Amino acid sequence: MNASETLDASMVIPSAPRVVALLMAELVADEPQLARLNALFGSDSGLAALLLRAANSHSVSLRHRVLGLPQALALLSVAQLRLVVASAQVGTPGRSVPGLDLHRFWRYSQITARLARSLAGILHLDAVSAYTAGLLHAVGEVVIHRAEAARIHRINALCAPFDLGRMEMERRIFGFSYAQVSAGLARRWSLPQVVVETMCYQARPLDNDSYEPLAAVLHLAVWRARAAQARLNDRELAVTYPGEVGMALGLDIDTVLQQAPINWKPEFGDA
Repeated sequence: MNASETLDASMVIPSAPRVVALLMAELVADEPQLARLNALFGSDSGLAALLLRAANSHSVSLRHRVLGLPQALALLSVAQLRLVVASAQVGTPGRSVPGLDLHRFWRYSQITARLARSLAGILHLDAVSAYTAGLLHAVGEVVIHRAEAARIHRINALCAPFDLGRMEMERRIFGFSYAQVSAGLARRWSLPQVVVETMCYQARPLDNDSYEPLAAVLHLAVWRARAAQARLNDRELAVTYPGEVGMALGLDIDTVLQQAPINWKPEFGDA
């Protein structure tokens, strides 16, 4: 199975039941709070994907694709937002996607998005695009787990879904990784090219002939989020830090490690 066949197998990203319920409650009002809507859509990869897809389908200009959630919320009416939420597939962490903990996936994606936004801000890059790419960068993992359900448990035993080496493992076994599937989804959803390229080259951002700095930003955000997930010690952090990518951006390991989203420990630890 190649990346295109994987995309055809399943393209629906499950959403957290709690977030769907909260959005439905918020959208009962004729004039819901935009800040509240932005926070809720921004906490769930599935809902964010649906929102951006809907907004770009309503965009009249191919040159001005919708980059982020605030722009999408400004473009769509309340009635259209209700339809977006109503179309969400509600996921249950234990059953929706074989071999993948959806609760952890939702939290991990949000943390990566926050890290990407923070790093982009330091570098004066587009923080909105960075957040979007971070939130959606691993949606391909959901699709792969569904398309490869027959053998995904064996692969997960070798390398868990949130391990640092996951992309490389998938590349060796499938010939592609969740990065390419995520980028393929973003392209089908008519997301801006900068977001597609950021997601596509997240594993090897320096390999792209037309170097996209946001891909390097996402690479560092993914490393930081997964390193925290694995609870690496100082030596392990130093050994695994993608120094060449950091050097290209002018970011050292200390600067990257200092980027701590709100509620870091509750997101990634038991303490």
